[in-house]
Amino acid sequence: MKITRRIEFSSSHVCALAGRSEAENRALYGAAANPHGHGHNYVLEVTIAGQPDPVTGMIVDLKEVKEILNQEVVQPFDHRHLNHEVPPFDRIVPTTENIALEIWRRLAPHFSGAKGRLDLVKLYETEDLYVEYAGEPA
Repeated sequence: MKITRRIEFSSSHVCALAGRSEAENRALYGAAANPHGHGHNYVLEVTIAGQPDPVTGMIVDLKEVKEILNQEVVQPFDHRHLNHEVPPFDRIVPTTENIALEIWRRLAPHFSGAKGRLDLVKLYETEDLYVEYAGEPA
């Protein structure tokens, strides 16, 4: 069984490779390479898989899930310029793919036990663009 929690956060970023010219970065990333940055209202869906506890009937305590998402995603990412304020994006390009991977890395240790495991991170950059990440293949 799976349960999904949705949160939102707003961040700005620049997609550009260090050591490349502005023209080269624009050729790679288009308008996302604007050196002044641009922002998104991201929507994150986090899916936890497991068996419901026979007593509580829940896979996980959703209050705890909300607290973890606030601590690991909302507080460090919301209203931040990712390239300047959120490691590792001072070293890697904050594409939607890389942001989803970093969110997975931050959340996985919290959801790896018998009570529930992290199953899927789905990050919407816009209403019609999202990335899904389900961990490394076994």
